[in-house]
Amino acid sequence: MSLETLRHRLVDRLTPAETWRPEWVAARSDFDLNPQAARPMRDLRPAAVLIPVVARPEGATVLLTRRADTLVRHTGQIAFPGGRLDPGETAVQAALREADEEVALNPAAVEVLGLSDAYETGTGFLVTPVIGWLHEPPQTTPSPDEVAEVFETPWDFLMDAANHRRDFYDMDEGLRRWFWAMPWGERYIWGVTAGILKGLHARLYGDEPAPEIAAEVDAEQGAA
Repeated sequence: MSLETLRHRLVDRLTPAETWRPEWVAARSDFDLNPQAARPMRDLRPAAVLIPVVARPEGATVLLTRRADTLVRHTGQIAFPGGRLDPGETAVQAALREADEEVALNPAAVEVLGLSDAYETGTGFLVTPVIGWLHEPPQTTPSPDEVAEVFETPWDFLMDAANHRRDFYDMDEGLRRWFWAMPWGERYIWGVTAGILKGLHARLYGDEPAPEIAAEVDAEQGAA
């Protein structure tokens, strides 16, 4: 797929940024692969991430970060630039501000193409993914307090369903938690970041069921 064809597909399939409203509800969540887990009733904290798609001549890439090892939470995990909305901010304003603060990505260099599905995290955030198009490879400088590394992953890799894994870990209370993962080389892209990418893939190319997860849940409930 050419860069221009990809850009047109994104514009066509994404939600227009100007239609964003703070009262939107999540279309996807950390609970999608874990129907056996109780989904708490709570007020979600609004947040946004920027998914920067870099239009490189050799093919599109997605800019990602590795979180600083000194952070208290989600240390060293792969993430998009992003964070909580400040009072009065839109999702687009927050995503661009956070990208500027975290990796010095110039907001003027980002063409906002639209929004993907809002995502509820297990930690209580409602994350709006903002998809931005970078016509030129960006100059970035990671903020050492927040970001250990900035790197790019090929778009074609991330959008190939063959690279989307369902991994799990077993929790202390005996429950198994499933999550999406997209390992790329030595980098393990997983959790919310992979879940948001999976949602973007579904918007652009269609989704597929997860029959083995349902079977696993049924087996666990049958053994209980």
